[in-house]
This record gives sequence, structure tokens and C-alpha cells, in this order.
Amino acid sequence: MSGQILEPGQIEAAANIPPFLHLPGRDLFRVRAERLRQLASGHPLAGYLLLVAELCEAQQQVLDNPPPLPGVAPEALARSLEHGMPPIAFEALVRADGWLAALDALLARLAGHANPAVVDAVQQLLGADTGQRKTWAVALLSGQFDLLPPALAPFIGAALQVAFSHWLLALPDGAVVENDAKVLCPACGSPPVGGMLRHRGKHSGLRYLACSLCSCEWHYVRLKCSHCQESKHLAYLSLARDGMNSEQAPIRAEACPNCQGYLKQCYLEFDAEAEAQADDLASLDLDLRLAEEGYLRRAPNLLLAPGGE
Repeated sequence: MSGQILEPGQIEAAANIPPFLHLPGRDLFRVRAERLRQLASGHPLAGYLLLVAELCEAQQQVLDNPPPLPGVAPEALARSLEHGMPPIAFEALVRADGWLAALDALLARLAGHANPAVVDAVQQLLGADTGQRKTWAVALLSGQFDLLPPALAPFIGAALQVAFSHWLLALPDGAVVENDAKVLCPACGSPPVGGMLRHRGKHSGLRYLACSLCSCEWHYVRLKCSHCQESKHLAYLSLARDGMNSEQAPIRAEACPNCQGYLKQCYLEFDAEAEAQADDLASLDLDLRLAEEGYLRRAPNLLLAPGGE
């Protein structure tokens, strides 16, 4: 057996390279639903959080028993790996038909919902043809929220999340590699919904950006804007809570004066149960404060109806 013999300095350098990926478990939507239910207790938006929890439970049911979801062809996957590109790039896959089966499966589980607004959204999506559904999905993932009915966004987003998480978890080892677009998901090319400051095991002390679409998490250095990559004069803003100072706040927004954008960060040291999508939805009051101070939200949450109540 032949191989390269590493010198002591090389061994030390290799040991200090942080793990690039932190992948979700196959129960990711169940975990998200449980977190939403936990956060809903005593929350002013409890009804909304519980409704999204039900949507996440439906997502988990589809992920556990997925319909056929044709994704990337093997030759396309090989080309992505060769060129360091996202293997499940959303720009191509959302325009294809593969994800639509996840939408139909999700709608089937929501058709008899007790909430009339949910039933109306389901019926509108069931009545839409393939071209319209894909047009809405493209608009959602490209941030053109005025091109789709706000009430439909969480259900289209939920179906897309199921499909892309399914494809992510089916990728072979080594298919997701670090690339030049460090602020976008290396698996699907989507922007992050938030940052996760981890505190255990080999990921301890590291920040990972959590993808808004496929839930992949990738390492991104701390103290650096996740939008423009500026590292100067960043501010960390949080809301006052009883008996807690700002340095112990589990949710803080990293605000950048260079691009006037921000991204919420979950500090797991202070709340080990935090989950990027769920905690983002439960901290919309922080978004309101940041908007008042002139900062722009750069992070999409596909379960949030843009402009909705």
C-alpha cells in the first residue's frame, strides 16, 4: 500500500481544517415541527407557528414516503463535481418537473385541513397547471415575491424544501464541495436563512450557514458579512429579554453597515434546541426592529408568506 507520508506540520494543519459540511438528519422536518411547537408556547404568533408546525409534519410524511422525485442525472452530477458547482443547483431543477410530485403529495396531506385559508391555497395550487406552478416556484426562489400570490408561497416553498432535501440526502459522499460562492449553499446554490453557532464536538465554536432550501449547512467564518463578505464594523443586535443580557441572547442579527443587510444567528450555546427556520419565524419582532433601523433582510424563509399578515 503506497501513499504520501505527512510531516508533523502537515498533520497539524490538516487537523485544524474545520469540517466543511453539517448535513441535516432524515428527521429534519419533524425536528423543525417540534421546535415550532416549543416556540409557540406563550408566543404572540402562536397560531401561526402551530400552523407552520403542521406544514412541517406534512413535509416529514412526504420525505418519509417520497413519490418518485427524479433529480440530477449521473452525468450532470459528474460535471458539477468536476467544475466545483452545486450538484443540485436550483436554477435548473426548479424549472424541471421532478419536484412537482412532492407538491402533489404535500397537497394531498393538506386537502382536508380545518383552516379555510389552507384549503383555499391547496385548491388554487391543485387547479394550477404545470407551467404556472413552475413560474410561481421560480419567482419564489429568485426573490420576485410580487409575481406569486403570498398565500401560496409557504406551500410551494414547503414542497421545494422536501424535494431538495430528498436530493441532498441522496447525494453520494464527496458530491458537495467548497466553491467560490461562499455565501450561497454549495449543494443547491440558494442563500442561507440564518447562521448556526455550534458548540459541541468537532463543530464546536464554528459558524455554519443554514440553507433556506435544502437545509444543508456549510462552514463560514465568523465576524464576516454573509452577503457582501465585509468584516469591518459589524454590529450584533438582539432584543431585550427578562433576565438575559445581549451577550447571552440565543438569537442575534449580524448587521453590516457596508451593504445594510443582516442575517440572524442562532447561538446554540445559549439554546441548544434552536433550529434555523423555526427560530427565524419566531423572531420576526427582531426583523421589525432592524427594519426600523434601516437594515434589509437578505435571508429568505420559504415558509413565510412575503407581505402577508
